[in-house]
Amino acid sequence: MHTFVYNKLPQELLCSQIINLVSAIRENKGKQKLFIEAKPDILNAMLEIAKVQSTGASNRIEGIYTSDNRLNAIVKEKAEPKNRSESEIAGYREVLQLIHENYDYISPTVNVILQLHRDLYQFSPASIGGKFKNSDNVIVEIEAGQERIKFQPPTAFETYDAMERLSSAFIEAIQKEEHEPLLLIAMFIFDFLCIHPFNDGNGRMSRLLTLLLLYRADYTVGKYISLEMIIEKTKETYYEKLEESSHGWLENKHSYLPFVKYYLEVILNAYNDFSSRVGHLQNNTISKPERIKQLFDSTLHKLSKKDILNRCPDISMSTVELSLSDLLKSGYIIKVGAGRSTAYIKNTDYQN
Repeated sequence: MHTFVYNKLPQELLCSQIINLVSAIRENKGKQKLFIEAKPDILNAMLEIAKVQSTGASNRIEGIYTSDNRLNAIVKEKAEPKNRSESEIAGYREVLQLIHENYDYISPTVNVILQLHRDLYQFSPASIGGKFKNSDNVIVEIEAGQERIKFQPPTAFETYDAMERLSSAFIEAIQKEEHEPLLLIAMFIFDFLCIHPFNDGNGRMSRLLTLLLLYRADYTVGKYISLEMIIEKTKETYYEKLEESSHGWLENKHSYLPFVKYYLEVILNAYNDFSSRVGHLQNNTISKPERIKQLFDSTLHKLSKKDILNRCPDISMSTVELSLSDLLKSGYIIKVGAGRSTAYIKNTDYQN
């Protein structure tokens, strides 16, 4: 049986790599606080964008899809869900909003976790939310048509006790304030995923709990930059590190290091993205078209209109379209793709 030891950090997590990641996150956290106090209007626009991105990305990771237009409408409560996928998307929206508004008052007890899971499925016709799994489950991978068991979680019978012990160990460690919350949070999320306590919704719950626990520890970057989208973009690495850390978990012979390092890198990535975006938004000395041009100067990646609007929420679509037209005419950027796949990329051969 796995035991949850949170009153003493594993020695592996006190290595230079982890310490440097934590230090960098703390430094960026301080910068974020200064900007939040100075630019609340811009932050509100970023928050609304992140809600849509987080809801869409976290569900897509689990194979739950709808169109961009429907996603926007459901997250902004301008449309009712039409099918099971959209019902689950609407449920994620509700729990995300609840966490945003009330995280200070939501402690990760077993009953609270069950209530959050219930709310995740509040629009689903079947009453599957708010209950731990009622049958044993395994995490499998299909290779060449053959199933391979990647991990065997605790049985359904063991689940409630495991969640009670996990929650109690984490809350006690957090309240003592002896260890860095970032490390305890990553350990908690990993152990939650190893318990795999629900028949369905474990991945989405892990990401919602990540935000809840980070916010409670005053790491609020996930409000403005979608952590879920970063995980979606690196999901192969996410699953690799999860599997790597899970070897020997039941026997307490596993290593937290691969998963914790990955999770800290996701958080730091979000803070770096935040700094980049707000630095760009704070530059009021140049025109909006010039700011759009600078976006292409800062990356070799393709940018769609949606990418530009996400990075510059204070710039209108008409200004974006006019600026892109001018940059295309001058040869500064190149148009790639067509229809919904249309994007633009800097012309590295451009000569003024």
